[in-house]
Amino acid sequence: MTRRILLWLPFFLALLAGGARVPAATFDDIQPILQSRCVLCHAGDAAPLGLRLTSLDDLLKGSKVRPVVVSGDPSGSELIRRLKGISLPRMPMTGPPFLSDAEIALFERWIAEGLQPGSRPSSSTVETQPLQYPAAGQPVTYAHVAPIFAMRCTKCHSRYGLMGSAPEGFLLISYETALDHGERARIVPGSAGASELVRRIRGQSRPQMPYDGPPYLSEVEIQLIVDWVDQGARDALGRPASNPVGSRVRLQGMLGEGWTLDGLPLVVGPDSRIDKSPGVGDYVEVRGRLGGDGRVMVERIRRR
Repeated sequence: MTRRILLWLPFFLALLAGGARVPAATFDDIQPILQSRCVLCHAGDAAPLGLRLTSLDDLLKGSKVRPVVVSGDPSGSELIRRLKGISLPRMPMTGPPFLSDAEIALFERWIAEGLQPGSRPSSSTVETQPLQYPAAGQPVTYAHVAPIFAMRCTKCHSRYGLMGSAPEGFLLISYETALDHGERARIVPGSAGASELVRRIRGQSRPQMPYDGPPYLSEVEIQLIVDWVDQGARDALGRPASNPVGSRVRLQGMLGEGWTLDGLPLVVGPDSRIDKSPGVGDYVEVRGRLGGDGRVMVERIRRR
């Protein structure tokens, strides 16, 4: 009921002001929201279910399954159901935060008023935001790498992704879920080499990610993520993450001289389990825990 009141509030105010007509909502009004929150994923050949939101024509075409907007019927439009979380997964996939009530009400008003096209041709496209880089002398933060995760990772690594639940429970929908190390640490602040996420996007751990590659991430994108991790996996405000000492890790790669994994030093002790007689040059899997100095304390290493 509250949402409905908010939706019609502009009309009531117009009547109180002497009957002045409120301009209809148009695609021009919702386009900035689509650009900032939606087209990260819903663009190009990799758009989930083929739903592109890069132009009015694309939005009206809908997904491979169904149209997502029904003129004059906000409550019957799948777009609104997704934005509100009535249908799952709730959108945007990178939420929370999701769209505000006011933003959702704007989409509802646009649909209720007949999907007005606005000032530009319906075929004109909304471009995705280019990657942002830190200013000279400033560190890489989560704000710089989050768009990469949104574009290439969250379609699977979310609570209700394309593969159902997130593979191995690893969520990339927020800073907190990315750094979560309850089951094991995928990101080790200060050590890209010990971070499973980095090893996956490099192809050192298999399968290489993103799972829908090739194409995989570009060298520029990978380097930005590597720099973010090596500089402390800072949050959007620039605060470095704490080191998850004692957390489990699972890494794959090439075994080198002196118990190294692609150059990453390993700590192999008398309690470490060595399986299948791995030798230098073998592809191996390492399971262990993070020591206080950030090194990997090997519990098991085996040739694959």
